[in-house]
Amino acid sequence: MKGVVAVSTLATCVSTESSVASQMVPHGKPTASDRQERVVLAGVTKGSSEDAIKSAVRESALAASDFSWLSKNDSVFIKPVHNSGVSYPSTTSPIAIAAMVTLLKEKGAGRVIVGDMSGVEYVKLTPDGLSGSTRKLMEATGMAKSVQAAGGELHFFDEAGWNAFYEDPMASGAHWKAGVMMPNILKDVDHIILMPRCGRHVLAGSSLGLKAAVGYWRTDTRLEYHRDAATFHEKTAESNTARTLLQKQRLVISAADKILTTFGPDKGYVHEPETGLIIASESVVAHDMLSLAWLLENRRHIPADKQNGFMDTSPLVARLGNYWVVGKLGGWKPIIASDTLIKNDLQTIWDDRVLNHAYQISGGAPKLTIETMKDAVSDDLIKLLSEMTTV
Repeated sequence: MKGVVAVSTLATCVSTESSVASQMVPHGKPTASDRQERVVLAGVTKGSSEDAIKSAVRESALAASDFSWLSKNDSVFIKPVHNSGVSYPSTTSPIAIAAMVTLLKEKGAGRVIVGDMSGVEYVKLTPDGLSGSTRKLMEATGMAKSVQAAGGELHFFDEAGWNAFYEDPMASGAHWKAGVMMPNILKDVDHIILMPRCGRHVLAGSSLGLKAAVGYWRTDTRLEYHRDAATFHEKTAESNTARTLLQKQRLVISAADKILTTFGPDKGYVHEPETGLIIASESVVAHDMLSLAWLLENRRHIPADKQNGFMDTSPLVARLGNYWVVGKLGGWKPIIASDTLIKNDLQTIWDDRVLNHAYQISGGAPKLTIETMKDAVSDDLIKLLSEMTTV
């Protein structure tokens, strides 16, 4: 049924395709900036214990930030990626979340709050009410239990209701009609830590740190994002210049010892390399450069019988999938008015329109300094990732 609805709208939407086709393939590497950004990597051996993973998260966080921004009893909001009720790596690692909650408490934080709002396939908030529950989905993945066991609190934007959002202006929001609608709780906390995952995304190409901002947004913001899809990727980058994020986001850290390497955001082939990574940086752009390189490297190791082929790579599947999302968010009329989505065809990190636009609005691509914890990450892997991310 979803396919029928999407295909039936295709004829009304193809007129926009030529206007965005020129944006489909970036040309060469971006301009480099003079900005130097650190990315810290910790290695996690395949089959490691929960304690070993928590230790790696802790070490990488402490190496990436000196936590001088955190005063005693400050409140911290941790933003995971929790699109569905499918467990890690389709959603953020509960083990990593628990490690960060514990570390913040040890550092003197007061309230440590973990929250999100899942995708419209599962949860839909409207002015008239709510269908679905992010809380139930977070319970299903084990994240809720991990947060509470570590001493954290849970918060769900859908439960707070339609009026519990505010319009947050962006420093660079040229492709948005209005400021993004962000949850009120962000005004009440002192700091934000972003904890995404490393995975494929059928519409966007990848789901990393910059894409994680979608989870904050109210349904009307998500509708504009998907409906005006000619600039879908550019709006992803611009949303991360929302004033609240620029003022309060301190650290971006991902557990990437398991990687969702095909399709996504919920289903696909999970690859578990012999040595996984914890990726941490104070810069979301630097984090995503390294995280995307890691995703692309792991995509090279997908067994032939696990490759999704057409479903994973087809621009048509992404285009029709986006029409379906628009319909879920806003009904038939927005579908008819929708732009054509052009999916990122990611062969290198320089093909990513989200990152490319992030470079443009921040003065160029940063130069990465990759630091590692102990000897768990091989020199060959460090060299490879450095080559993949050097402008």
